[in-house]
Amino acid sequence: MSSVRVIAREAGVSIATVSRVLNNHPRVSPGIRDKVLAAANEKRYVAQVSKRSTANVALLYTGELSLGSPFDAQLMWGMTSGLEEYNFDLMVLDAKRSMQPGETYSQMLMRKGVRGLVLRTTLATRNVCLAIADEGFPAVVIGDRFEHEGVRFVYSDSREPSREAVEHLIALGHTRIGICLNNVDDSDHADRLLGYRQAMEEHGLAWDRKLVIRTPANRPGGAQLIRRVAAMADRPTALFITDPATSAGAVKEARAMGLDIPGDLSVVGFDDGDSRFDVFPEMSAVCQDTAAMGREALAALNDVIEGGPINTVPVRKSLRAWLEIHKSTAGPPA
Repeated sequence: MSSVRVIAREAGVSIATVSRVLNNHPRVSPGIRDKVLAAANEKRYVAQVSKRSTANVALLYTGELSLGSPFDAQLMWGMTSGLEEYNFDLMVLDAKRSMQPGETYSQMLMRKGVRGLVLRTTLATRNVCLAIADEGFPAVVIGDRFEHEGVRFVYSDSREPSREAVEHLIALGHTRIGICLNNVDDSDHADRLLGYRQAMEEHGLAWDRKLVIRTPANRPGGAQLIRRVAAMADRPTALFITDPATSAGAVKEARAMGLDIPGDLSVVGFDDGDSRFDVFPEMSAVCQDTAAMGREALAALNDVIEGGPINTVPVRKSLRAWLEIHKSTAGPPA
């Protein structure tokens, strides 16, 4: 970390000018503002407010908050396991709510005493990750990947095991296979859809858009899914459900409606932790170790923070998801 005096010397401006930039004063030209912020990010400046900790890192949501999801619960578990090791304190921020008018992301984060970010994003808000990277603020995106060389990320590759999941259903004799996706687009669910389509096309099976169903990524969304499937005139004999909470809600609702899994309907779900063992029957699932993603992201962020200029610290890490077969899949009903 560095002082206002060092930032002023690096940027070739006065201490008063640095103070105006960091406090988002309107009487600063864009060129001077960018120069000061670049120097502040380069020197890892963090504002000190009274005795407040300057070891803060933040989990920043660029779009919809999803703290209640199984993914985020496992992510937070993985991140918190590394806080003591790196001597960090963890904050949770909403990008839209935290920003003041006219503020850059760096200004907002410095104002809050944040040293680095783990970013949660959706397809609609990836531009925020790009803007933060362009500003040079230390950050690692979790659960997405970017071509932009300045964006550091850790994600889990679920496309191939998703293809394997659908191939497993095809091998059991299913030809009418549905897929359920989150109603908020992100790269993870896009990968799982690609895996589904690849398996169907490779086996010469028609890709029926009516069997691509979107619901909220929660247990009520899973219940809604089963009710919609049960009402179909030509309903699928198998489902690939790409979200853990939706998967659990679907299995519970199927039992409540008297649908036998896997006798009437085979289900391959998704699991960020161990929830596949918490439903009956135990669920076949594409699995990813989201806690490990959290640990990796925090370790990568520490490397970025401690490793000097951000552009010298490449972080582009892929973890492998996998398919597990349990008791929720069987051949199609006679």
